[in-house]
Amino acid sequence: MTGLSRSPRLIKGGLVLVDPISGAVQRVITLQYNPDSLSRTLQLQSVAGGGDRSEALRLKGPPVETIKLEAEIDATDQLEFPDQNEDAVALGLHPQLAALETIAYPTSTTLTLNAILAAVGTIEILPAEAPLTLFVWSAERILPVRITELGIVEEAFDPALNPIRVKVTLGLRVLSIDDLGFSSKGGSLYMIYQQNKERLAQRANGGSLSSLGLTGIP
Repeated sequence: MTGLSRSPRLIKGGLVLVDPISGAVQRVITLQYNPDSLSRTLQLQSVAGGGDRSEALRLKGPPVETIKLEAEIDATDQLEFPDQNEDAVALGLHPQLAALETIAYPTSTTLTLNAILAAVGTIEILPAEAPLTLFVWSAERILPVRITELGIVEEAFDPALNPIRVKVTLGLRVLSIDDLGFSSKGGSLYMIYQQNKERLAQRANGGSLSSLGLTGIP
């Protein structure tokens, strides 16, 4: 017996927060369980009407891609070993939820500073720049995204009313070069994603006209 398992290592999906300039990783949020399904929608960016026939086949930019998924978080297994999981015993899933939810908030430091600037009469206060959020779903999909929806259903609680089983719904909008530009870290990651998709398309088995019941295009 070698003790080695033949089972492949399970790769998890998740979110990575990085500095939008340097690309330095600030936080990694892994999904405890990979969702069974992931919904994606691509809205084509075709040139708007106007009756010009020369524009009928033109695309003015990458499609607007949106992603929706539902993830589960469960502290039950951790609570079976309280000596090894003190945070889960004391706080349930509050830390994991806070890591997700704070993506949607400006930091409290930023809010306090803006309040001070407003009080001293600063004319213009720029909105705070959040970290760049990346949705990672295997090495083939590393996408800059904006979270558009974050739904939380808390389904079970411990005696102190800490949530211990939660379902999270995530709605994401992929940020393309139209949103980020070519020179930014996010724009570079988007281009890698699109170029990788083009390479994968070349590996797809092509069909034939005969399979469509045709011998040629009339």
